[in-house]
Amino acid sequence: MGKWADGTGTLTVAAREVPLEVAASYRARRRGLLGRDGIAGALLIVRTNSVHTFGMRFPIDVAHLDGSFTVRSVVTMRPGRLGMIRPRGRHVLEAEAGAMAGWGLAPGVRVRVDLTGVPNRAG
Repeated sequence: MGKWADGTGTLTVAAREVPLEVAASYRARRRGLLGRDGIAGALLIVRTNSVHTFGMRFPIDVAHLDGSFTVRSVVTMRPGRLGMIRPRGRHVLEAEAGAMAGWGLAPGVRVRVDLTGVPNRAG
């Protein structure tokens, strides 16, 4: 997929477009959604196969994606939890709890990621 950079874009699930933030740098990946009260859309954390919710203020949906951006699993995590490592996972999507079900995101669904200024970047 080439080099990733922190930024914004659009996540497409089926025909639905969702605002997307991308965390690619070490600092952005480490911070994730910590210190926030919510997120409009989703956060894509690249090059990771697990996350935690220590220090989070709200429960989140977590989707593990493989290298072709196909959803491997979707779980809801309450604050203060350590997620399981997904061996075939390459990226993680995070959103407010309940959002992913509303988007139709489920195991086996392939998503598309378009980064602002870099169309057709991934997916």
